[in-house]
Amino acid sequence: MRELVRTNDVVLVSAIGALLDGADLHYLVLDQNMSVIEGSLGVLPRRILVHDEDNAEARQLLIEAGLGHELRPDDSGR
Repeated sequence: MRELVRTNDVVLVSAIGALLDGADLHYLVLDQNMSVIEGSLGVLPRRILVHDEDNAEARQLLIEAGLGHELRPDDSGR
Protein backbone atom coordinates (compact mmCIF):
# COMPACT_ATOMS: atom_id res chain seq x y z
CA MET A 1 0.00 0.00 0.00
CA ARG A 2 1.15 3.54 -0.78
CA GLU A 3 0.07 6.68 1.03
CA LEU A 4 -1.42 9.24 -1.36
CA VAL A 5 -2.72 11.95 0.94
CA ARG A 6 -2.68 12.85 4.61
CA THR A 7 -5.18 15.52 5.65
CA ASN A 8 -7.48 16.76 8.39
CA ASP A 9 -9.99 17.94 5.77
CA VAL A 10 -12.85 15.42 5.76
CA VAL A 11 -14.36 17.07 2.67
CA LEU A 12 -11.10 16.50 0.80
CA VAL A 13 -11.06 12.87 1.94
CA SER A 14 -14.58 12.48 0.57
CA ALA A 15 -13.71 14.18 -2.74
CA ILE A 16 -10.63 12.03 -3.26
CA GLY A 17 -12.65 8.94 -2.40
CA ALA A 18 -15.21 9.89 -5.05
CA LEU A 19 -12.45 10.39 -7.65
CA LEU A 20 -10.87 7.04 -6.83
CA ASP A 21 -14.25 5.30 -6.85
CA GLY A 22 -15.04 6.85 -10.23
CA ALA A 23 -11.77 5.48 -11.62
CA ASP A 24 -12.50 2.08 -10.05
CA LEU A 25 -9.34 2.28 -7.91
CA HIS A 26 -9.50 0.58 -4.55
CA TYR A 27 -8.30 2.60 -1.58
CA LEU A 28 -8.25 2.60 2.18
CA VAL A 29 -8.82 5.53 4.54
CA LEU A 30 -6.92 5.10 7.80
CA ASP A 31 -7.45 6.95 11.06
CA GLN A 32 -10.95 8.20 10.24
CA ASN A 33 -12.29 6.76 13.50
CA MET A 34 -9.60 8.37 15.63
CA SER A 35 -12.04 11.21 16.40
CA VAL A 36 -13.32 9.07 19.29
CA ILE A 37 -9.89 9.24 20.90
CA GLU A 38 -9.13 12.86 20.00
CA GLY A 39 -12.53 14.17 21.05
CA SER A 40 -13.75 15.08 17.53
CA LEU A 41 -11.28 17.97 17.25
CA GLY A 42 -10.00 16.97 13.81
CA VAL A 43 -6.39 17.10 14.98
CA LEU A 44 -5.30 13.70 13.71
CA PRO A 45 -5.05 13.51 9.92
CA ARG A 46 -6.71 10.82 7.85
CA ARG A 47 -4.50 8.87 5.46
CA ILE A 48 -5.61 7.65 2.05
CA LEU A 49 -3.73 4.63 0.72
CA VAL A 50 -3.90 2.76 -2.59
CA HIS A 51 -2.46 -0.55 -3.75
CA ASP A 52 1.10 -0.39 -5.06
CA GLU A 53 -0.01 -1.26 -8.59
CA ASP A 54 -2.57 1.60 -8.59
CA ASN A 55 -0.19 4.22 -7.18
CA ALA A 56 0.85 5.88 -10.46
CA GLU A 57 -2.69 5.97 -11.86
CA ALA A 58 -4.14 7.37 -8.62
CA ARG A 59 -1.46 10.06 -8.44
CA GLN A 60 -2.08 11.08 -12.05
CA LEU A 61 -5.83 11.21 -11.38
CA LEU A 62 -5.33 13.60 -8.46
CA ILE A 63 -2.90 15.76 -10.44
CA GLU A 64 -5.41 16.04 -13.30
CA ALA A 65 -8.12 16.96 -10.77
CA GLY A 66 -5.97 19.84 -9.50
CA LEU A 67 -5.10 18.09 -6.24
CA GLY A 68 -1.45 17.34 -6.96
CA HIS A 69 -0.39 19.70 -4.18
CA GLU A 70 -2.11 17.39 -1.67
CA LEU A 71 -0.03 14.33 -2.62
CA ARG A 72 2.50 12.88 -0.21
CA PRO A 73 6.00 12.32 -1.57
CA ASP A 74 6.15 9.22 -3.75
CA ASP A 75 8.49 6.62 -2.26
CA SER A 76 7.99 4.12 -5.09
CA GLY A 77 11.59 4.60 -6.19
CA ARG A 78 12.87 2.50 -3.31
